[in-house]
Amino acid sequence: MPLDFTAIDFETANGFRGSPCSVGLIRVRGGRVVERASWLMRPPAGHDEFDPRNVAIHGIRPDDVAQEPRFGDLFAEIGGFIGDDVLVAHNAAFDLGVIRSALEVSGMEAPAYDYACTVVLSRKTYRLVSHSLPFAAREAGVRLEHHHDATEDAAACAGILIDIAGRHRADTVEDVYRAVGLSLPRQAAFAPGEALSAATVRALAGSAASGPGVRTTARGGPGAPRTWAPWPDEGTNPPANSAADPHHPLFGQRVVFTGALGITRSEAKVRAAEVGAQPASSVTRATTVLVVGDGFVAADLASGRVTTKARKALQLRERGQRVEVLSEGEFLQMLGGHWPAASA
Repeated sequence: MPLDFTAIDFETANGFRGSPCSVGLIRVRGGRVVERASWLMRPPAGHDEFDPRNVAIHGIRPDDVAQEPRFGDLFAEIGGFIGDDVLVAHNAAFDLGVIRSALEVSGMEAPAYDYACTVVLSRKTYRLVSHSLPFAAREAGVRLEHHHDATEDAAACAGILIDIAGRHRADTVEDVYRAVGLSLPRQAAFAPGEALSAATVRALAGSAASGPGVRTTARGGPGAPRTWAPWPDEGTNPPANSAADPHHPLFGQRVVFTGALGITRSEAKVRAAEVGAQPASSVTRATTVLVVGDGFVAADLASGRVTTKARKALQLRERGQRVEVLSEGEFLQMLGGHWPAASA
């Protein structure tokens, strides 16, 4: 069977994953890109406020989508492009979650999808200090000039999977997963009236608590100075949830936090443990993921702008240990929920 799939990338208006404002899709047949599609859209009603932090990332503003259809009105076209393909995304827990949550709050059915996550596959294939999209794309020999443009990010994701398949001599997406000792994951279908996903429940609970017109902006409104969580209070390290989805990119990881986060260390650890990661308080030979606050982005690794814990993690990497460095934003995106009010 040929290497056929559709790569997808969403950009969202705010910290709720069910607020898509842009999507890019790349169709691959026989290991080659054959078609691409993209749409701007208004997020579902009630979840369409634009957070300045998201705008700063992707550059899409409310005026850019004011005349566009809402996600629910476009999904027939989006779903038609995908068809029965395996969906591939970089951090698929987020992008598949966008589809699920956006359809949930739109009162619409969500189809089931087999999917692949190139973050998970990158970790199984490449030895990188960060498995964020720019780093993985560079390793795969894929150009990525405009990160956070949905179509370019989807194309980079497609290129990464094609490269990984070649390295494992795999003919299909299923074969790629078998080659790294995993099974291809599947997101179940959803129908209105069924139990909502956790991210959607949190979003609806937050909206109800704040009243109509709730904004997911930083405290004080747009342009207000960031309010950091107290520094540093490690708190306890809760045990990893062994019943969590084993396909989640943080499942089975040993996670340490460093730098000032937009949430407390205790909350960060609880949320990591919920998805099957084991939180810890210091960088050791067992550490596999280091989450860095203080506005850190992966590009800071090249400039040397790192904390003491990050420096130790890099030293361990030089000795052959696999340690991945994530920004707080990447960590929160993997969790697929709201940005905390004070987070970057």
